[in-house]
Amino acid sequence: MITFPNCKINLGLWITRKRPDDYHDIETVIFPIDWTDVLEIIPSSGTETEFTLTGNVIGGNPESNLCYKAWKLLHEKHAIPVVKMHLHKVIPIGAGLGGGSSDGSFAFKMLNQLFDLHLTTTELQHFAAQLGMDCPFFIENSPALATGRGDVLKPININLRGYYLIMLVPGIHVSTSKAYSLVTPHERSTTLENLLNHPLSTWKTLIVNDFEEPVFKLFPKIKELKEMLYSKGALFASMSGSGSAVFGIFERNPGMNEPKGCYMFQTLLGSDY
Repeated sequence: MITFPNCKINLGLWITRKRPDDYHDIETVIFPIDWTDVLEIIPSSGTETEFTLTGNVIGGNPESNLCYKAWKLLHEKHAIPVVKMHLHKVIPIGAGLGGGSSDGSFAFKMLNQLFDLHLTTTELQHFAAQLGMDCPFFIENSPALATGRGDVLKPININLRGYYLIMLVPGIHVSTSKAYSLVTPHERSTTLENLLNHPLSTWKTLIVNDFEEPVFKLFPKIKELKEMLYSKGALFASMSGSGSAVFGIFERNPGMNEPKGCYMFQTLLGSDY
């Protein structure tokens, strides 16, 4: 069985308060993007689950990968047998795109299907939440308003069909914990959902990612990339998550060349997700 775990972008990201458990409450809209990894899972006649990797290098041992952790959780709870897993990693790592979270969530869905576990969406999301806050989103994998720690999801109707997206990912790793430590949480008098109901042409002045200001001070190159997207005609540009990826939404393909030292991904937004 082969699937193609995709990444996401954040349309706005507010840090609203520091919680007593030292996490933060946030408000963000998560939107799936068709930049994908490739994940294969097949039954095994061996005695141990095997996990192999190609493509972008990921640090750590195989047991620390979220795909393997997904198998281990279902193995412990539902006694599924050992498997062979192979992940071809395409989505850049540590860029605020949720690629690792997507891989883990897709592994849950594949294993559920492969072994006829008949787990519901809610049950799969419960398992996914044990891997990380972004993971439950990728179970349904459709636009959602995320609140709480990012794990409370509400479907949201955001239609970007026909717009053109360009993603730029510099060779910069942004520590999420460091980014959180530099943000001063504050609540808003409106909701992000309300602001996103305004025309896309107004988002530039309405929609913010609270991580941008501190991250841009640490890494001016990321700010330059956002400004470049606007200079090429983006209707809206933003950093995704805590960075370092930035994206621009255009009415049409601007014909950009890949900036030096960056990955660049381009796609026409449609109804696949």
